[in-house]
Amino acid sequence: MAAAAFGLRPGLSYAVEGDTLVIRGASDIEILDPAFQNGLLEEEIGRALFLTLNRLGDVRGGTKWDLYAAKELNQLSPTEIGFELQDWLEWTGGYGPVTAEDVKFSFERVKNPANGSAWAYAFDAMEKVEVTGERTGIIKLNAPSAPFWLTTLPYYMGKIVCKAAVEKAGGKFTTEVPASAGPYVIENWTPKQNLTLALNPQWKGPAPQFAKIRFEIVTDDEAAALAYESKAIDYSKISLNTLATYRDKLPAETNLIEMDGNRFLWLSINVNNEKFKDERIRRAIQYAIDVGQIMEGSYSGLAKPSTGVIPPGMTGHREAILYPADAAKAQALLEEAGVTDLTIELSCQNDKTSQLTCQIVQALLAQVGITVEIKALDDGVYWTIGDKSSGDGWKTLEMVLMNFAGGVDPSENLTWFRPSQIGVYNWSQFDSPEFEKLYLEGMAETDQAKRDGIYKKMQDLMEESGGFVFLTHETFAAVARGRLKPLILADGYLDVTRFAKG
Repeated sequence: MAAAAFGLRPGLSYAVEGDTLVIRGASDIEILDPAFQNGLLEEEIGRALFLTLNRLGDVRGGTKWDLYAAKELNQLSPTEIGFELQDWLEWTGGYGPVTAEDVKFSFERVKNPANGSAWAYAFDAMEKVEVTGERTGIIKLNAPSAPFWLTTLPYYMGKIVCKAAVEKAGGKFTTEVPASAGPYVIENWTPKQNLTLALNPQWKGPAPQFAKIRFEIVTDDEAAALAYESKAIDYSKISLNTLATYRDKLPAETNLIEMDGNRFLWLSINVNNEKFKDERIRRAIQYAIDVGQIMEGSYSGLAKPSTGVIPPGMTGHREAILYPADAAKAQALLEEAGVTDLTIELSCQNDKTSQLTCQIVQALLAQVGITVEIKALDDGVYWTIGDKSSGDGWKTLEMVLMNFAGGVDPSENLTWFRPSQIGVYNWSQFDSPEFEKLYLEGMAETDQAKRDGIYKKMQDLMEESGGFVFLTHETFAAVARGRLKPLILADGYLDVTRFAKG
């Protein structure tokens, strides 16, 4: 099926060697506005179009950052960060220099609750941006924030947009970028097929090594592997099933990249749905899921069960879950609750790994008498089902297989489960004042041992609610052509502006 689909796909030709870098895009773009983007390819395109004050290096070199749009970026006091912009930065479209006023507009626009940005949480620690000159300003914090430098400033919510251009566009935009200041601009986009970036002639910063970057949209993992093998793309993330194959026989002139990932996967159970109001039913589902079987069946044994949303090696990682697989306990709880004919709708994305995982969950729950109906959705629909801005369907959501890219700080992995995220990304509708209190304490705490305890307790609360079954932190695997040196960030996303030819 994948081979046939790949063979019939129009517009996919051999990768061009030399000045054009060709990369697999696992999804298409929908919203390039940093305040409202969904992630995935939008994040990688956005890094080429927009700038952040600082930027992170390759995850394989640690979580180090360096200056980017900022010429100076200093901690003036525990609650003040001073910045000075590079004096050569300029907007496209004749909008003039990038200014401190643009920084203020960009940050405060995301923070403002009236704008409804899903990324507003990242600026909870910020009070405001004070402009002190055309290119200078001070970021005023409400309290000291350990993760602000690593999870807000260098990521999508920290991207700087042009105030004048965005206001002229009506306050927000989707795929038509009104002005940008990064090293690339969009040259061409054929929806659901490919998108090409070309060098921004106004860019005066470090020169990228590729004159053009083309993203070929290949949503299916197996099709992506075939595209790589046929030399249609130069870099692609691959599935763990493909990784198992490539470990035995790697395509010629290929570098295999394999490392622990921080993209976390879990089952979200809507605790407010009438089917799950009884905590015993939620706990029974937790006990019924043998995550080890999912690791073997969906990931060829190349991924490990997770103990929460924080991966090994990061502050707050738990050693074990509270409710390990026990079918007998699951059955007993269901009998105690008087449940005999429960049917659950399980929603997921329509990629093969997600569907296979859901099929294993379906089989495991069938063993304790629960019927699961799988509903596979494409990305465009999937990310709306728990979103209150898309209607009332989020209220009756049942169970969803979810995955998020993790951050470089534990707070980034936990923020999605705060009460304010209900109807946004907290699809379990987990509503815990204690969780929120601990989150705010963790953000302001600088003692790592204390933060560790805070974040472990937060994950305990999540699991105790019965709204979550933690599955895995997906092993990251990718292939790169010849001597190509990709730059991979902590969440698995790419900074294509810093790919090197080797």
